[in-house]
Amino acid sequence: MYDLPSEDPEEPGLPDEYHDLQPALLRHTFNSECYSPEEVFIGADMNIYYDVRHPLWHKRPDWFLAVGVPRLYEETDLRLSYVVWQEGVNPLVIVELLSPGTAKEDLGDFGDEEKVVARPYSIPSPKSKWEVYEQVLRIPYYIVFDRYTNRLWFFQLVGTRYQLQELDPQSPQIWIPELQLGMGLWEGEYEGITRLWLRWRDAQGNWIPTPAQEAQQKAQEAQQQAQEAQQRAEAAERSQREAIPRMLNLGLSIEQVAEVLGLTVEEVNRFNAAQNGE
Repeated sequence: MYDLPSEDPEEPGLPDEYHDLQPALLRHTFNSECYSPEEVFIGADMNIYYDVRHPLWHKRPDWFLAVGVPRLYEETDLRLSYVVWQEGVNPLVIVELLSPGTAKEDLGDFGDEEKVVARPYSIPSPKSKWEVYEQVLRIPYYIVFDRYTNRLWFFQLVGTRYQLQELDPQSPQIWIPELQLGMGLWEGEYEGITRLWLRWRDAQGNWIPTPAQEAQQKAQEAQQQAQEAQQRAEAAERSQREAIPRMLNLGLSIEQVAEVLGLTVEEVNRFNAAQNGE
């Protein structure tokens, strides 16, 4: 990993702001009960080296997920790249964010229908991303999203070829049984931008919150609990106040009332005076 380059200035589809935000949202909303965080590696805009016979050949997905591998390289260091012949595990999910000019590279023959005029560029290996993901790495789940048309493609490896899975065009939902998680298009605000975003959801169909949203939810719940506790305390105090004159009218002494209500004599006198408007 340390010997292979982690950047390629001639790589097509240079990252823009969207290519920073969308992978971050996928990272922050991934939370699978099937794997602990120490058994998961998530890469974004990172080289995947896939052929030990041609060690410089690589592809650079916008986002990918590998499970059953250490979070850190050899459990000690942050990764520079993902080298499959060292890791021993291929990614489970790859997400590509379609850019003008990369449709053919990302979608293979499916890219022809987009009628995107590809700009000339050099690629780091003879095979396209589609070919590498399908035929070499054999990625089980391949997802492509076009933010310009809001179209979502979901390919699943069946045998030796990708098969396009049918999605509801109004509310496309993807399910990955190995993770017990789904992915869909969520319309909302993230980092100040409101649009359709790719986002993970749980088995019940709930959108998984980001750590910031989860912290905000917990703060709101704690505030609500504090308010409810204060309301209960105020209600109990009102009940005590209202009970004092009734108990005194029954002939109990100040000391007896204090003992029954668990108050001091001074508190009973103060509450009684307040009730009488003194």
